[in-house]
Amino acid sequence: MKAAGMDVPSGGGKKPAYGKKKGSSVEDKEDEAEEARKKAQAEAKKRAEEEAKKLAEEKRLEEERLAEEARKKAEEEDDAKDDWEDSDSGDEWDADSDASGPKLDALEKRLKHTSIDDSDDDEDLIEKEKRLERERLAELGKVRAERERIEAEKMAELRAREEEENKQLLLLTQKREEGKKRRLEQEKANLEARTRDDLRCPIVVIMGHVDTGKTKLLDKIRKTNVQEGEAGGITQQIGATYFEKKTLLTQTEKLNETEKFNLTLPGMLVIDTPGHESFTNLRSRGSSLCDVAILVVDLMHGLEQQTIESLTMLRKRGTPFVVALNKIDRCYDWKTCKDTPIRDALKVQSEGTVQEFRSRADSAKLQLQEQGVNSNIYWEMGDEDWTNSDFVPLVPTSAITGEGVQDILLLLCQIAQRKLWRQLMWCANLQATVLEVKAIDGLGMTVDVLVVNGYLREGDKAVFCTLDGPVVTEIRGLLTPPPSREMRVKSEYIHHKEIKGALGVKLIGNGLEKVMAGTPVMVVGEYDEEEDIKEEVMSDLSRLQDKLSTDKKGVMVQASTLGALEALLQFLREETKPPIPVSAIGIGTIHKRDVTKISIMNEKGCPEYATVLAFDVPVERDAREHANDVNVRIFTADIIYHLFDQFTRFMEQLTEKRREDAAGIAVFPSIVKILPQHVFNQKDPIIVGCEVVEGILKVGTPLCVPALGGLTVGIVTSIECNGREQETAKKGSSVAIKIVNETNPTITYGRQFDASHSLYSQLSRASIDALKLHFKDKLENEDWRLVVKLKKVFGII
Repeated sequence: MKAAGMDVPSGGGKKPAYGKKKGSSVEDKEDEAEEARKKAQAEAKKRAEEEAKKLAEEKRLEEERLAEEARKKAEEEDDAKDDWEDSDSGDEWDADSDASGPKLDALEKRLKHTSIDDSDDDEDLIEKEKRLERERLAELGKVRAERERIEAEKMAELRAREEEENKQLLLLTQKREEGKKRRLEQEKANLEARTRDDLRCPIVVIMGHVDTGKTKLLDKIRKTNVQEGEAGGITQQIGATYFEKKTLLTQTEKLNETEKFNLTLPGMLVIDTPGHESFTNLRSRGSSLCDVAILVVDLMHGLEQQTIESLTMLRKRGTPFVVALNKIDRCYDWKTCKDTPIRDALKVQSEGTVQEFRSRADSAKLQLQEQGVNSNIYWEMGDEDWTNSDFVPLVPTSAITGEGVQDILLLLCQIAQRKLWRQLMWCANLQATVLEVKAIDGLGMTVDVLVVNGYLREGDKAVFCTLDGPVVTEIRGLLTPPPSREMRVKSEYIHHKEIKGALGVKLIGNGLEKVMAGTPVMVVGEYDEEEDIKEEVMSDLSRLQDKLSTDKKGVMVQASTLGALEALLQFLREETKPPIPVSAIGIGTIHKRDVTKISIMNEKGCPEYATVLAFDVPVERDAREHANDVNVRIFTADIIYHLFDQFTRFMEQLTEKRREDAAGIAVFPSIVKILPQHVFNQKDPIIVGCEVVEGILKVGTPLCVPALGGLTVGIVTSIECNGREQETAKKGSSVAIKIVNETNPTITYGRQFDASHSLYSQLSRASIDALKLHFKDKLENEDWRLVVKLKKVFGII
């Protein structure tokens, strides 16, 4: 092309490719743009060179054609002999004109134009790429700025919200503190406003061992029979009974003719606390509420386990009490004097009966003295004894025929008025405790509350304690049983607009399902702060949470009331050996969903815990059917002992079955020394006398000789001692054993082994695991040490 006098421009018209993947950073994107620009330039240059070559070739061909035409024309003119000068002049001009004619000019213009256009296109593409990149980066900058602005707004809003929350929390804390201060000031003012003229009912608790006659004693006072409604004659729940003043006057009328005691108490509230040993928590709750106690002692048996426990509890709390020497009517030849004062009843008894009573009473006094309690028959106590707070009066009673009941009632009233009047002065501060939570047909979930002091009114905003936090509810109803009837016994309830302590009341409201027994009840007053009251109510929760904590693997426990549930949990975990783990708890009827919940224990590999222990609750029919389908056992009982006995029997049967299944695998550790003077048969079956040097030798134990490379001697098929067969022989025993070797019947004593070799139990990893799992309690510590020793002998890891 240079020969043709044309410069070929570098550049082409092809545009760069788009749509390539962009880098994650601006630098990567700039590199990609630069690379695309260079590629476009190279392609444009190549295309321009090809175009220039093509145009140059066309020009060369055109020049050759014109030259050929000029030559031919010159020849023709020579032949025609025209004027050579004119012709020559014209032909040269034509040739020159043709040689640099318009076609060549056009080609040169096109070539130049193409080069200029290609260069312009390259420059435009580069500028365009730069411009687009600038626009993209500017857009990214805007997006980032907008994002930073939004984040800054959010942070500012969050800080403002936190500041507002802190402010609200501070305000709330301040209000709560102010409310607490007002409440404490009001309580202090109420305490100062108490007078001796306005006494509340003393709260009496009846305690003692099972079957000492506590509920019968109450029945005699009430002229009712709750005892028949209790399973096995054992009180299973806390009951609260209110005795009006007129009831007390009527009951003590005959005795008061001689005593001349002026009764000023408005009445008496008696909590009948269960005497069964598993209900320690209920007794603790009852005695923590009570002002004075009756400790019932069986005159025939003296102090028993739970009597001593109750005695310790009362002394620990500093609660004054009287001892009822019950069942005096069991004395020989006792003449019944129904419902009379005890001194009048003793006057008509024979001398022998009185002597027996004296003897048994002295024995009870001695037993009390052993426990550090000074006591005496109450009418024989002098003035010094009465003033001495350590002296305890004894009152002989009969819950069946009623002798001495008047005496004990009057004595309680005298103690309350003479010794306890300071703590019995009524106070406006609400002091109320939840006794039980129970569902009642037609009323829904109700709460039995013991109101000691203050008022409870219908419509009050009451605060209760639950595991999920405080519950605030409006009191929709206040119910009490008729006077001298117990809260547990179903009867027509009396509705009240207002309750004044001390009184037991059944409270109706919403959201009471999870209320915890033993927790306080408080009311949000007009000038109280709700948060302060909530905090105060929840303060005792930590003490109760430990009782209801559950295990990951264990049985399900279902009870009728929360108090019974707490007692059952305590019994299963503390009083059973070994403790029974509990994985789930519930209150009320057992439904199908409860069975499904505990059936997961089968999948966890603990089929023995796929069990429901149902205490005093009904079981739905479909739940029982579903339990059969999913292999879940439901044990039901009305007495806690029976429930434990059922589960214990089941566990013993299951353990025995597992031991039988594992007997073929488990091998007890033993080392046996053959007595050479007592070899009875040398060949299979080998019968020899031997001494158990270590461990326990059992029938079925495989024996070997480790000193001879683990030579298998055989399996012990029988053990005899003094002509009698036995299953085991312990360390130090000398017995005769028969050994059978089915795999090698030719083994002979004296040939392969002899008395110089000790025989060892042939242990394996599987046999040791079976021992640990099923026979752990059958082996002593020294037996386990032997297992460790044999593991080294046999190289067991």
